[in-house]
Amino acid sequence: MESTSLLWLAFVYLTAGVISVPIAQRLGLGSVLAYLIAGLLIGPFVLHLVGDQTDIMHFAEFGVVIMLFLIGLEVRPAVLWNMRGVFFGLGGAQVIATSAALAAAGMAAGLDWRPALALGLCLSLSSTAIVLQTFQEKGLQHTSAGTAAFGILLFQDVATIPIFAALPLLAVGSMGQDMPGHGLLDAYPAWIQALAVLAAVLLIIGAGRYLTRPAFRFIAQTRSREIFTASALLLVIAVALLMEAVGLSPALGAFLAGVVLADSEFRRELEGDIEPFRGLLLGLFFISVGAGINLQLVWEQPMRLALFVAGLMVIKALVVYIVARLFGMQGRAASLTAVALAQGGEFAFVLLGIAVASGLIAAELSALTVAAVALSMALTPITLLAYKRWCSLSLSSSSEQPENESFDERPDVVVAGFGRFGQIAARLLIVNGFKTSTLDSSAEQVELVRRFGRRVYYGDATRLDLLRASGAAEAKLLIVAIDDRDQAEKLVELAARHFPNLKILARAYDRRHAYRLLDKGAHAVERETFEAGLTLGAQALEALGMRKPQATRAARLFRHHDEKMFKALAEVWSDEERFVIASKETSDRMNELLAADIQSMLDEPDAGAAAPASGHTDGKPA
Repeated sequence: MESTSLLWLAFVYLTAGVISVPIAQRLGLGSVLAYLIAGLLIGPFVLHLVGDQTDIMHFAEFGVVIMLFLIGLEVRPAVLWNMRGVFFGLGGAQVIATSAALAAAGMAAGLDWRPALALGLCLSLSSTAIVLQTFQEKGLQHTSAGTAAFGILLFQDVATIPIFAALPLLAVGSMGQDMPGHGLLDAYPAWIQALAVLAAVLLIIGAGRYLTRPAFRFIAQTRSREIFTASALLLVIAVALLMEAVGLSPALGAFLAGVVLADSEFRRELEGDIEPFRGLLLGLFFISVGAGINLQLVWEQPMRLALFVAGLMVIKALVVYIVARLFGMQGRAASLTAVALAQGGEFAFVLLGIAVASGLIAAELSALTVAAVALSMALTPITLLAYKRWCSLSLSSSSEQPENESFDERPDVVVAGFGRFGQIAARLLIVNGFKTSTLDSSAEQVELVRRFGRRVYYGDATRLDLLRASGAAEAKLLIVAIDDRDQAEKLVELAARHFPNLKILARAYDRRHAYRLLDKGAHAVERETFEAGLTLGAQALEALGMRKPQATRAARLFRHHDEKMFKALAEVWSDEERFVIASKETSDRMNELLAADIQSMLDEPDAGAAAPASGHTDGKPA
């Protein structure tokens, strides 16, 4: 029976997501709002398809942990250090100012200063899941508003630690109450807990640098994608458990682990493997929030709840706007940040439970606050849409040019395959000032190249998720330098279908392979041995007595005629019999014309001096 109920819950949640998200996107709404509405409909107060959401929320919150891990993978330690002003300055000022303003509002409503301050601390935190998911959908994560919101949210996650510690100190008359523990070390003195926290952080940093890379390298050599995915999930779960054991936020630990691995060669593969779990679990989290909204309380106290929600969102938005402006943000960026962070956060549910258990906040007030937080989270996508229409601001990456990209720089070129061929092409681009993002499916090759200080990531470029994670959507060019002919064709076809604005240059094994790559969508191809063979042939002519200018020009003439032959055979390459006949005829004709051109060159009175000037184009074979 239990397994049947689990299957039923899975069916209900998946059906709600599958139906709601496409409809919402058709109406121009985001997936977050769709999940929240779907949860509200299937919840215990409408269709009653699901009941209490407590257990589901505990499971779904792992989606937030995974999201923070993926964000950490995008933030290299050097970039995080550059964000210290946003993190400590803007984030710290927001939490302090918002807590004070909300506490003042609570006292004005008749609360004692202790419960008022407790509510202010709980409600000062915003929803990391909703804000970052919405910004990512709208392409705003790299704007100044996206950077500011990320810095504030990250500081809020860190701030949960002192808030956990502060709530028991604010409790009134809680001597006989049992405080819910949030770590295995609650019974130990504070200095032992502090040492445990420090040891946990150092363990994550040390293991991330010196243990996980060799482990992932060993796993990658097995060529088993399932085991690599399981190992990635194991890493996130282990870090989350370690953080919980010492009383810290699992999401914070996951973020730290991601930052440590941000420079790892396995970063792209980790992103691709974990991303689907993040999407599913976050969807479940949003549905759970929607299903947990107490509509009975809404019907019983509509005005009180409406004033609570409105006051919460207005106060938070005003405080964030003022703080952002004081830190030098432009008006539109500051207002967008303020609207995005105006809701309560998922950590409020946990903190309110601690406050109630300690006797600091009454159960009735806590229920009202939980409903207000859930409603504010549900209203966030709507307020962002209203903000967009009110100020005519297009919520897209083009509406605000990135002022301070907190994540990786967007690449100009994605290089798939970093063997001998790919290295030469990539080095030429790098020395000319272009940004490259590089993937290679050989763990041994990645390890070897990284010893020489080159940034290469492990991963199969034929996976759409990894290709997108490497920056293919923003890049101008894709260089396909993969050894495997079938994989190269698969990659070209995949890139041409999903990234129509991306120009594709591909390495071909031979002439027939070059035709297949062009047929799959490559814009230009280069046969891997053609230029090397041509250069060696020119050197052979010199060794046989021909002057260097003449040998160079002879090679150019050969290239020109071969290019014409390549184009001439393009129409018949797929017909084996016709191709063989046409190749022989075209080759004989090319040899005759080439011999005549070379003889004409040698007969010129000053062939050596005139060699650079040729009547033929100097184009490479297409």
